[in-house]
Amino acid sequence: MTGIIDYGMGNLRSVQKAIEFLGGRAVISADKAELDGCDKLILPGVGSFAAGMNNLHAAGLDAYVVRRCADTPLLGICLGMQFLLSESEEEGVHAGLGLIEGRAVRFTQGKIPHMGWNGVQDMRSALFAGIPEGTQFYFVHSYYAGTQGDAVIGTTQYYRTFASAIARGNVYGVQFHPEKSGAAGLQVIRNFMRLGT
Repeated sequence: MTGIIDYGMGNLRSVQKAIEFLGGRAVISADKAELDGCDKLILPGVGSFAAGMNNLHAAGLDAYVVRRCADTPLLGICLGMQFLLSESEEEGVHAGLGLIEGRAVRFTQGKIPHMGWNGVQDMRSALFAGIPEGTQFYFVHSYYAGTQGDAVIGTTQYYRTFASAIARGNVYGVQFHPEKSGAAGLQVIRNFMRLGT
């Protein structure tokens, strides 16, 4: 069972539908006891970093996520990926969950938000098993992860090269929306569901 963490923001139902399409089971919940019964967790997100972190904190889900990912695979999607970072500069500097080092910073070139299909290169994770280098995924974001080094498991070019997928231990994050990215996005979700099995 995959637990989709409900903190009041994000494409919760579309992620659930993608998992169900693949034959998996998923529950949307903010109830820690219910999420405790899940062997995978997804942290989706759409909207403002500060508002999202405030919602997570108010529900006690920030500390819960940090605790659970010690032994449970966690996938952050879009804003959910940015929550995994140390901090974000969106609307002032705000602390993230600190699971992966880096700061979410705003694009300074091109049309903002960066929206539409774009390729992911430098794939180096089981999350991308069976997916060709340069495959296109669907993005909608104004901030990107300023993460470097071995935590970067995928990169994308938009006026600059940025980390479009990151990982550390059981924690994974993708800046694109796999639930909106057709067959390739479904393969990312399938691969995540297979982690540790």
